[in-house]
Amino acid sequence: MGGSGRGDSAGWGASGGGFAVVGEVDASIGQEMRYASSGNFTGAVVDGYDEPVCLLARPAAEALRRAQREALRGGYSLLVYDCYRPQRAVDRFVRWARDGADQGTKAEFYPNVAKERLIPEGYIAERSGHSRGSTVDVTLTRLGRGPLDMGTPFDFFDPLAHTDSPRVTGAARGNRELLGRLLGAQGFVNLPQEWWHFTYAPEAFPDTYFDFPVSVASVQR
Repeated sequence: MGGSGRGDSAGWGASGGGFAVVGEVDASIGQEMRYASSGNFTGAVVDGYDEPVCLLARPAAEALRRAQREALRGGYSLLVYDCYRPQRAVDRFVRWARDGADQGTKAEFYPNVAKERLIPEGYIAERSGHSRGSTVDVTLTRLGRGPLDMGTPFDFFDPLAHTDSPRVTGAARGNRELLGRLLGAQGFVNLPQEWWHFTYAPEAFPDTYFDFPVSVASVQR
């Protein structure tokens, strides 16, 4: 990942509100902010998630709104699991990955990969594009019928979650491809190791890893 700068909520906000609350840009985009609850691989609310809201750099938020418009035309909706992620949350993930005694979520999130391999194999990293504000973790739902089958759950640490895994076929593969087309048409680029992970390009803040908390106040002060 490029860049090594770290920021907080001071400074960037004075430049004209570089981040947006996605729910205010498009209230129809579904939000299930996993790290603001205990329903994630750490088993607890993650450091820095003060509120269950999706924040993104404004160009990425606007692009997500355009993708949602196209999804709705086809009878689908976007559902986001994570958006901007403060560096303190990334640091928490690393501490969790290095705690071999904590295996409470193994069956759900990494049944086939030893926990000590999560960092060496790239599932957990010390830097995340999410902290730069233009990356979103997202899936698709069928309107009125819930999330589509993508072959694995979100944050499933396994090669099966690779976007083009040959083991994912049929409807699940088609759903992954549909998600990729909808977001790709608006400038989002998928991370091949995670079917849910997309970064809008060009990034608004390509060299800065922010650490302000996830809250509406952080982007409206």
